[in-house]
Amino acid sequence: MTSELVVDVQPKDISIALLEDKNLVEFQQEGRSASFSVGNIYLGRVKKLMPGLNACFVDVGYERDAFLHYLDLGPQFHSYQKYLKQVLSDRKKLYPISKATSLPDIDKEGSISNILQTGQEVMVQIVKEPISTKGPRLTCELSFAGRYLVLIPFNDKVSVSQKIKSSEERARLKQLLQSIKPKNFGIIVRTVAEGKRVAELDAELKVLLKHWEECIEKVQKASKLPALVYEETSRTVALLRDLFSPSFENIYINDEAVFNEVKDYVTLIAPDRTNIVKLYTGKLPIFDNFAITKQIKSSFGKTISYKNGAYLIIEHTEALHVVDVNSGNRSKSNTGQEANALDVNLGAADELARQLRLRDMGGIIVVDFIDMNLAENRQKLYERMCQNMQKDRAKHNILPLSKFGLMQITRQRVRPAMDVNTAETCPTCFGKGTIKPSILFTDTLESKIDYLVNKLGIKKFTLHIHPYVAAFVNQGIFSLKRQWQMKYGFGIKVIPSQKLAFLQYEFYDSKGEEIDMKEEIEIK
Repeated sequence: MTSELVVDVQPKDISIALLEDKNLVEFQQEGRSASFSVGNIYLGRVKKLMPGLNACFVDVGYERDAFLHYLDLGPQFHSYQKYLKQVLSDRKKLYPISKATSLPDIDKEGSISNILQTGQEVMVQIVKEPISTKGPRLTCELSFAGRYLVLIPFNDKVSVSQKIKSSEERARLKQLLQSIKPKNFGIIVRTVAEGKRVAELDAELKVLLKHWEECIEKVQKASKLPALVYEETSRTVALLRDLFSPSFENIYINDEAVFNEVKDYVTLIAPDRTNIVKLYTGKLPIFDNFAITKQIKSSFGKTISYKNGAYLIIEHTEALHVVDVNSGNRSKSNTGQEANALDVNLGAADELARQLRLRDMGGIIVVDFIDMNLAENRQKLYERMCQNMQKDRAKHNILPLSKFGLMQITRQRVRPAMDVNTAETCPTCFGKGTIKPSILFTDTLESKIDYLVNKLGIKKFTLHIHPYVAAFVNQGIFSLKRQWQMKYGFGIKVIPSQKLAFLQYEFYDSKGEEIDMKEEIEIK
């Protein structure tokens, strides 16, 4: 299996697509201004204690206060708080963590009222993004994640990932890290560290320790609360850190700044693979070039077709996600209804596993498969689903089919489910239902070009239009495009874009910034 990462950087948002054998399996999109908050560390203030829930709400600068449960304070909470007081008491000289004393662990059955009080300063890390009406979820057990290691202050243990099965390798890694880790730090060794040399692990440990030092320096200098003291790496780099594997063949990026950032990171974690990071400079939009736009349009939305006319219907509710499997207009199988149902269900299991990763669906997922009478067929379906979900990095749990033919899946949810609206609002009638004659559309485009060139003085620009319209504009030896260039100058470029609706258009200047030329005309 080959994997490719395609990053589309636009002025307003950044989109990341992971392809496995050219099929889209993960897609993430967020605004350039919105930072990915899981992993961020804040110096916050306790806003309100909730003894009934044994929890409190902490102000970390979000619209809704963040939630911190007693069990998320962590055993070493007293040590953290003592060290935090020492750091905040002297704003000029930083108190080294190696001199900090470890206090006894907090009582597992204790009450939050005995530990915290309103207005108290606490260092917290976001473990779950704000979802729906809930604020972020916090922990006081801080951690700094790298590719091979996770650094945990005030925890003296070295733990090795359970996915590393070899007892000799586990013992080697444990002994190695015990010898190089500083005092008052704990380390979790990740699965990808298996077989790695001491030099690679030591280099990453130094990087993580530097992150901790920078974080605590910001805490010391924080003038007002809440203060962001450590920001998780950029979304592209964070995704790479968790996903990067030897099967990666290419990482394509259409923005030079992000390209340099990713290249630096790959140089750090895999110096021999630096050449897989490539800057995309093609004329077509990057997602169109790699056939991702079409996959996004067909993979999101309520109804998902997968094979031979069968389809899934996915509904989102506040409490759970519901998936219905339908055989559609399949031709009747010669082998009978049972074999037909099994074939549809196995295909649904393949598509559903992809959809869970693609949409990052979390919480409870209930799937209504087509009823099957034979127990071995139900077992086959359960095993197929478990096998498909092995590629999923999120923690999950799958229950066998119930007697009602329902499968229940729980999947870790740390950020809102991805829901891309694939329906297109008519760009020419704005939902009114009547449009100007489409044959006059090219006249409208020419009037816009005339306005840009002769009124605004913009000589170089790119016009993005639907591929069908682009084919019409480019057809013939003396095409419309050529006529426009002869009349208004050769700075005009026409690019077909699959993301646009049929009579939609977008103008971009030479720097790639959109020129807003849209206007809503009241149709009589």
